[in-house]
Amino acid sequence: MVSQAVGLGFKVKYQEANDLITLLIGVAILAFLNATLGKVLKVLTLPLSCLTLGFFSLIVNAVVLMMAASFKLGFEITDTGFNAFLAALIASVIIAFINGVLGVFLPDDKDDD
Repeated sequence: MVSQAVGLGFKVKYQEANDLITLLIGVAILAFLNATLGKVLKVLTLPLSCLTLGFFSLIVNAVVLMMAASFKLGFEITDTGFNAFLAALIASVIIAFINGVLGVFLPDDKDDD
């Protein structure tokens, strides 16, 4: 099993084509959890998110990422305890940053009429 450590105990496995398929399944599970459970958690924690100017949504994203990584489908968090949460939080910040950059450069499909 060959895996690449991204940092802070977050590993991605990518040696052969089957690993890429497994990673895509893991990403699909992450997207599903984020679209369902993540939305519910963000609605439930909306007052706290408003008090922290939206930074609490990174905590919710980190929790959802930890849940998806627990399935060990292409990526996993190898640390335990606070270090695992810290790895998920940093990955959540990186994902949010990439999402923001792509949102600037990729146009919306909506009409601006």
